[in-house]
Amino acid sequence: MRETPVVIDGPVGRLEALYLDNEAPRGLALICHPNPVQGGTMLNKVVSTLQRTARDAGLITLRFNYRGVGGSEGSHDMGSGEVDDAWAAVQWLRAKHPELPLTLMGFSFGGFVAASLGGRLEATGETLKHLFMIAPAVMRLGPNDPLPLKGELTLIQPDADEVVEPQLVYDWSAALQRPHSLVKVAECGHFFHGKLTDLKDLILPRLSN
Repeated sequence: MRETPVVIDGPVGRLEALYLDNEAPRGLALICHPNPVQGGTMLNKVVSTLQRTARDAGLITLRFNYRGVGGSEGSHDMGSGEVDDAWAAVQWLRAKHPELPLTLMGFSFGGFVAASLGGRLEATGETLKHLFMIAPAVMRLGPNDPLPLKGELTLIQPDADEVVEPQLVYDWSAALQRPHSLVKVAECGHFFHGKLTDLKDLILPRLSN
Protein backbone atom coordinates (compact mmCIF):
# COMPACT_ATOMS: atom_id res chain seq x y z
CA MET A 1 0.00 0.00 0.00
CA ARG A 2 1.56 3.25 -1.14
CA GLU A 3 0.47 6.74 -0.24
CA THR A 4 -1.07 8.87 -3.00
CA PRO A 5 -0.01 12.52 -3.44
CA VAL A 6 -3.05 14.81 -3.13
CA VAL A 7 -3.65 18.55 -3.10
CA ILE A 8 -5.95 20.08 -0.47
CA ASP A 9 -7.49 23.54 -0.64
CA GLY A 10 -6.00 25.30 2.37
CA PRO A 11 -6.87 28.68 3.88
CA VAL A 12 -4.00 30.45 2.07
CA GLY A 13 -3.59 28.20 -0.98
CA ARG A 14 -2.90 24.62 -1.90
CA LEU A 15 -1.55 22.16 0.66
CA GLU A 16 0.62 19.26 -0.41
CA ALA A 17 -0.39 15.98 1.22
CA LEU A 18 0.02 12.20 1.13
CA TYR A 19 -3.09 10.03 1.51
CA LEU A 20 -3.37 6.30 2.12
CA ASP A 21 -6.70 4.58 1.70
CA ASN A 22 -7.60 1.25 3.28
CA GLU A 23 -10.07 -1.32 1.97
CA ALA A 24 -11.46 -2.15 5.41
CA PRO A 25 -10.61 0.91 7.50
CA ARG A 26 -10.93 1.00 11.28
CA GLY A 27 -10.62 4.76 11.39
CA LEU A 28 -8.77 7.85 10.20
CA ALA A 29 -5.42 9.28 11.27
CA LEU A 30 -4.23 12.83 10.57
CA ILE A 31 -0.52 13.32 11.28
CA CYS A 32 0.99 16.77 11.99
CA HIS A 33 4.68 17.40 11.35
CA PRO A 34 7.31 19.30 13.39
CA ASN A 35 8.48 22.91 13.22
CA PRO A 36 8.95 24.03 9.60
CA VAL A 37 11.46 26.71 10.63
CA GLN A 38 13.73 23.91 11.86
CA GLY A 39 13.29 21.85 8.70
CA GLY A 40 10.18 19.91 9.73
CA THR A 41 8.12 18.41 6.88
CA MET A 42 5.60 15.62 6.41
CA LEU A 43 8.54 13.38 5.37
CA ASN A 44 10.19 13.67 8.81
CA LYS A 45 11.18 10.18 9.96
CA VAL A 46 9.10 10.34 13.15
CA VAL A 47 6.07 11.42 11.10
CA SER A 48 6.78 8.59 8.65
CA THR A 49 6.90 6.14 11.57
CA LEU A 50 3.57 7.44 12.87
CA GLN A 51 2.04 7.05 9.40
CA ARG A 52 3.24 3.46 9.02
CA THR A 53 2.08 2.59 12.53
CA ALA A 54 -1.41 3.98 11.82
CA ARG A 55 -1.46 2.10 8.50
CA ASP A 56 -0.54 -1.16 10.25
CA ALA A 57 -3.38 -0.57 12.73
CA GLY A 58 -5.82 -0.46 9.82
CA LEU A 59 -6.33 3.30 9.63
CA ILE A 60 -6.66 5.54 6.60
CA THR A 61 -3.85 8.10 6.90
CA LEU A 62 -3.25 11.67 5.80
CA ARG A 63 -0.10 13.70 6.36
CA PHE A 64 0.42 17.13 4.88
CA ASN A 65 2.85 20.03 4.65
CA TYR A 66 1.89 23.24 6.42
CA ARG A 67 1.80 26.50 4.48
CA GLY A 68 5.18 27.43 3.04
CA VAL A 69 6.61 23.90 3.37
CA GLY A 70 7.51 21.82 0.30
CA GLY A 71 4.82 22.27 -2.33
CA SER A 72 2.34 23.96 0.02
CA GLU A 73 1.54 27.59 -0.76
CA GLY A 74 1.72 30.52 1.65
CA SER A 75 4.31 31.30 4.30
CA HIS A 76 4.88 30.15 7.88
CA ASP A 77 2.63 31.47 10.60
CA MET A 78 4.14 29.41 13.42
CA GLY A 79 0.87 29.27 15.31
CA SER A 80 -2.82 29.39 14.51
CA GLY A 81 -2.17 29.36 10.75
CA GLU A 82 -0.78 25.84 10.87
CA VAL A 83 -3.79 24.79 12.95
CA ASP A 84 -5.99 26.31 10.22
CA ASP A 85 -4.11 24.18 7.69
CA ALA A 86 -4.69 21.06 9.79
CA TRP A 87 -8.38 21.97 10.01
CA ALA A 88 -8.55 22.09 6.20
CA ALA A 89 -6.83 18.68 6.03
CA VAL A 90 -9.35 17.17 8.47
CA GLN A 91 -12.28 18.59 6.50
CA TRP A 92 -10.85 16.98 3.35
CA LEU A 93 -10.63 13.62 5.15
CA ARG A 94 -14.08 14.01 6.67
CA ALA A 95 -15.64 14.78 3.27
CA LYS A 96 -14.38 11.40 2.02
CA HIS A 97 -15.09 9.42 5.20
CA PRO A 98 -17.76 11.14 7.31
CA GLU A 99 -18.49 8.12 9.49
CA LEU A 100 -15.06 6.88 10.61
CA PRO A 101 -13.55 7.67 14.04
CA LEU A 102 -10.70 10.20 13.94
CA THR A 103 -7.28 9.97 15.58
CA LEU A 104 -4.88 12.94 15.60
CA MET A 105 -1.12 12.47 15.90
CA GLY A 106 1.45 15.24 16.21
CA PHE A 107 5.20 15.32 16.73
CA SER A 108 6.98 18.27 18.40
CA PHE A 109 5.41 21.50 17.01
CA GLY A 110 2.89 19.12 15.42
CA GLY A 111 1.88 18.04 18.94
CA PHE A 112 0.76 21.61 19.58
CA VAL A 113 -1.07 21.69 16.21
CA ALA A 114 -2.85 18.37 16.81
CA ALA A 115 -3.88 19.32 20.36
CA SER A 116 -5.19 22.73 19.31
CA LEU A 117 -7.02 21.17 16.36
CA GLY A 118 -8.56 18.57 18.66
CA GLY A 119 -10.01 21.31 20.86
CA ARG A 120 -11.43 23.11 17.83
CA LEU A 121 -13.02 19.92 16.51
CA GLU A 122 -14.59 19.12 19.87
CA ALA A 123 -16.06 22.64 19.99
CA THR A 124 -17.93 21.79 16.76
CA GLY A 125 -19.34 18.58 18.26
CA GLU A 126 -16.76 16.04 17.07
CA THR A 127 -15.37 13.50 19.54
CA LEU A 128 -11.86 12.27 18.82
CA LYS A 129 -11.02 8.62 19.16
CA HIS A 130 -7.46 9.37 20.28
CA LEU A 131 -4.95 12.22 20.42
CA PHE A 132 -1.25 11.32 20.40
CA MET A 133 1.22 14.06 21.34
CA ILE A 134 4.82 12.97 20.69
CA ALA A 135 7.60 15.07 22.31
CA PRO A 136 5.01 17.86 22.15
CA ALA A 137 5.72 21.60 22.18
CA VAL A 138 3.32 22.11 25.10
CA MET A 139 4.80 25.56 25.79
CA ARG A 140 2.98 26.79 22.68
CA LEU A 141 -0.45 25.84 24.05
CA GLY A 142 -2.15 28.93 25.45
CA PRO A 143 -5.59 29.84 26.80
CA ASN A 144 -6.90 29.99 23.23
CA ASP A 145 -5.89 26.38 22.64
CA PRO A 146 -8.18 24.29 24.85
CA LEU A 147 -7.53 20.57 24.71
CA PRO A 148 -10.30 18.17 23.73
CA LEU A 149 -11.85 16.72 26.87
CA LYS A 150 -13.21 13.52 25.35
CA GLY A 151 -11.48 10.63 23.67
CA GLU A 152 -8.15 9.13 24.70
CA LEU A 153 -5.02 11.23 25.14
CA THR A 154 -1.50 9.78 25.10
CA LEU A 155 1.69 11.80 25.67
CA ILE A 156 4.97 10.18 24.67
CA GLN A 157 8.03 12.06 25.91
CA PRO A 158 11.71 11.14 25.43
CA ASP A 159 13.56 11.60 28.71
CA ALA A 160 16.73 12.93 27.02
CA ASP A 161 14.90 15.37 24.73
CA GLU A 162 17.24 18.16 23.65
CA VAL A 163 14.53 20.28 21.95
CA VAL A 164 11.51 20.12 24.28
CA GLU A 165 12.49 20.19 27.95
CA PRO A 166 11.13 16.88 29.33
CA GLN A 167 10.27 18.41 32.72
CA LEU A 168 8.03 20.95 30.97
CA VAL A 169 5.98 18.09 29.54
CA TYR A 170 5.95 16.20 32.84
CA ASP A 171 4.75 19.29 34.71
CA TRP A 172 2.15 20.03 32.05
CA SER A 173 0.92 16.44 32.30
CA ALA A 174 0.75 16.64 36.11
CA ALA A 175 -1.39 19.78 35.90
CA LEU A 176 -3.74 18.33 33.29
CA GLN A 177 -7.26 17.98 34.62
CA ARG A 178 -8.40 15.26 32.22
CA PRO A 179 -7.53 11.53 32.11
CA HIS A 180 -4.51 10.72 29.97
CA SER A 181 -1.43 8.51 29.70
CA LEU A 182 2.12 9.80 29.98
CA VAL A 183 4.76 7.47 28.56
CA LYS A 184 8.42 8.31 29.23
CA VAL A 185 10.97 6.87 26.80
CA ALA A 186 14.31 6.21 28.50
CA GLU A 187 17.65 7.16 26.93
CA CYS A 188 15.90 8.76 23.98
CA GLY A 189 16.40 12.11 22.26
CA HIS A 190 13.84 14.34 20.57
CA PHE A 191 14.09 12.70 17.14
CA PHE A 192 13.97 9.11 18.44
CA HIS A 193 17.35 8.21 16.86
CA GLY A 194 17.62 4.44 17.16
CA LYS A 195 14.26 4.35 18.93
CA LEU A 196 11.73 4.53 16.07
CA THR A 197 10.89 0.84 16.46
CA ASP A 198 10.26 1.46 20.18
CA LEU A 199 7.97 4.34 19.28
CA LYS A 200 5.97 2.14 16.95
CA ASP A 201 5.76 -0.58 19.60
CA LEU A 202 4.39 1.97 22.08
CA ILE A 203 1.73 3.33 19.73
CA LEU A 204 0.52 0.30 17.77
CA PRO A 205 -1.30 -1.47 20.64
CA ARG A 206 -2.89 1.82 21.72
CA LEU A 207 -4.17 2.37 18.16
CA SER A 208 -5.40 -1.17 17.78
CA ASN A 209 -7.70 -1.27 20.79
